[in-house]
Amino acid sequence: MTFAETSDTQVRRQIDRAVEALSGRRLAVLTGAGVSTDSGIPDYRGEGAPRRSPMTAQMFLADPAARTRYWVGSHFGWQAFSAAQPNAGHTSLARLERTGHTTGVVTQNVDGLHLRAGSNRVVELHGTMRRVLCTECGQVFDRRDIGSRIERENPWITVPENVPLGPDGDVAPDADLDFRIPDCTVCGGLLKPEVVFFGEYIPTERFREAEQVVLAADALVIAGSSLVVNSGIRLVERARRRRLPIVVINRGTTKGDQRATVKVEGGTSEVLAALAEELPPLS
Repeated sequence: MTFAETSDTQVRRQIDRAVEALSGRRLAVLTGAGVSTDSGIPDYRGEGAPRRSPMTAQMFLADPAARTRYWVGSHFGWQAFSAAQPNAGHTSLARLERTGHTTGVVTQNVDGLHLRAGSNRVVELHGTMRRVLCTECGQVFDRRDIGSRIERENPWITVPENVPLGPDGDVAPDADLDFRIPDCTVCGGLLKPEVVFFGEYIPTERFREAEQVVLAADALVIAGSSLVVNSGIRLVERARRRRLPIVVINRGTTKGDQRATVKVEGGTSEVLAALAEELPPLS
């Protein structure tokens, strides 16, 4: 037997154990960047992830040069990012919602792919790239409208081909450019994508909504997250304190492995598809 065959057999056994642990239970699902890698969006920390330093809230707000670089790179990456399609992992979770198996999906991703796949109860823990907000008056703009403004006000800009896309839909520009940053058309204030940057706190109401997804469930499934970000571990701890079964699906170690009832060392698309196919109907 080859190593690959041995590995496949091990994953199959782990899936069987996960089905056993989750059968007859309503599931809360927490997803991370690993769920979207099969849609062409890279992971921050997974194997082969590009080395990069994510923009912090402090840098974005305080440094005009950093803010310019962010907007240029974000615009370059937006078209490829927004063209990404849901994969089998996303559609399997939507199917599990339709069959009544889940209380909802809490996602650390900002790509909107769970919603596009058909999931209805989705808590976007770290926000979304679909919207841009004014940090001064709170006005909200559609990202597509902001993209059109950027191209009108910077007619020289062309999106380069074959650039490495970042997990948040951005790319690293080659150099500083003479770029006009869009501002708020209502008050002239500073615009920012509606995402939680590094160094920012998740809004309290949003985290409470995520907690409710877990509190309404009988088990927790974590898919494609290393759980390095504190918000994910806090939700895992809520489940652990209630003695809920916890299933972790991820290639590589996570901070939740020691708390897991079952760890499935496999790809999220394949494993979530198997769960959607094999979990029995709820009585």
